[in-house]
Amino acid sequence: MVSVNRHLAELRAPDLARLVTERSIFVQPLGAVEQHGPHLPLNTDLLIADRVSELAVERVGAELDVWLLPPLAYTKSNEHAWSAGTMWLSATTLLAVLDDIGRCVATTAARKLVFFNGHGGNSALVGAANREIRLAHGLMTFLAHPGVPPDQGGVSAPDELGMGIHGGTDETSMMLHLAPHLVDMTAATRNVPEQLAANRYVRFGGAVGFGWLSNDFGVDGHIGDPTPATAERGAQLVAQAVDAICEALAEVSAFELPVR
Repeated sequence: MVSVNRHLAELRAPDLARLVTERSIFVQPLGAVEQHGPHLPLNTDLLIADRVSELAVERVGAELDVWLLPPLAYTKSNEHAWSAGTMWLSATTLLAVLDDIGRCVATTAARKLVFFNGHGGNSALVGAANREIRLAHGLMTFLAHPGVPPDQGGVSAPDELGMGIHGGTDETSMMLHLAPHLVDMTAATRNVPEQLAANRYVRFGGAVGFGWLSNDFGVDGHIGDPTPATAERGAQLVAQAVDAICEALAEVSAFELPVR
């Protein structure tokens, strides 16, 4: 049996018309190009989202008819706008871009679009885009992450007090596994806003959210503790992320709207 290339952009147009069906699922990785403290590269979120989604599609693409779109690098990163090299789109621009992607997907036979988001700053906007695309283009739309961000209900390393949200232990560990040549652990330092830990409501992941910029918590721009990070922990986290998105894609495959 000849394996099919699951990178949609590498198909020829007649092959796409033949291979993509109403059962097909399109996966759109979303990354970011933004500062990640002094120890991680600007493309951290992009690299993690792209690699995890690629591994997942390699595993279940044929079984579930999943197609991988090229990653979107520039997204909503204006919490890091103070740092030169951060490349960001405004909320209105990114919403328009996501809608355009949905409109283009809707010209194919596929009816399901999964945004696989590696940057927590995109999550709220992508949630809004999901509904807009559903309304405007009739697609079933989904938002998934390599790991749920700690400020959105996910977890971080215990020593980070639930606030390892940017360049902390887990993200640094994943990069040590995926791209160790891009990580400088000699520059890694702990930066956890411990003054927020006593708050019940107003804190990262608390019931009361607040607007913030990354340099509100220090000049280095990361929020968390990268110093305990290891490649071994990163390998475990990547494996867990791939397992989770594969399971999620199986549920996406079985999911239908309207519910009857």
